[in-house]
Amino acid sequence: MNFNHFDESGHAIMVDVSAKQPTLRTAIAAAEVRLSAELLAAIKSGGIAKGDVLGVARLAGIMAAKRTPDLIPLSHPLAIHNVTVDFDTNEAAGVITARCTVRAFERTGVEMEAMTGASLAALTIYDMCKGSDKSITIGEIKLLFKEGGKSGAYRCSTD
Repeated sequence: MNFNHFDESGHAIMVDVSAKQPTLRTAIAAAEVRLSAELLAAIKSGGIAKGDVLGVARLAGIMAAKRTPDLIPLSHPLAIHNVTVDFDTNEAAGVITARCTVRAFERTGVEMEAMTGASLAALTIYDMCKGSDKSITIGEIKLLFKEGGKSGAYRCSTD
C-alpha cells in the first residue's frame, strides 16, 4: 500500500498537488449520534435549554469544514464553494445522522472537509445536550460519496 503523505525517508509531507488540474470536487460524509427517544423528541420540539440544537450544530459543521486545514496537519487549504449540513432523524432507533456535503473547484478532494463537518456537527449535538443526558454516543463517521479528480466517483456500499 502506498502512503503519499511520507517521503522516501519516512518523514511526513504535504502532497504536492500543484501539477494537477482543478476539477469540481464533491464529498458527502455522515456521523451518527445515538440518544434516547425522549431527548430526540425534545431536540425536535425545541425543548433543550441551550436552544436550537440542530441549528447550532449546522453552523458548527459548516465552520469546521472551512477550518479543516487548521485542524488536520497535512490537508490543503481549499477555496470551498459550498458546504451544507443536514440532519436525518430516526425516532424509533434514537439516532440523528449529521450529513455534510462539500463542493469545491480544486486540485484535491474535499473528503476530509466533509468528514470534519459531519464530526463537529455531531460533537455539537453532544455538547448542547450533555446536560440532559451524558449517555449520548457518537458512532460511525464515514464517507458516503465523493466525485471529481482522477480516482473517479466513490459511493459507500453500505448506504
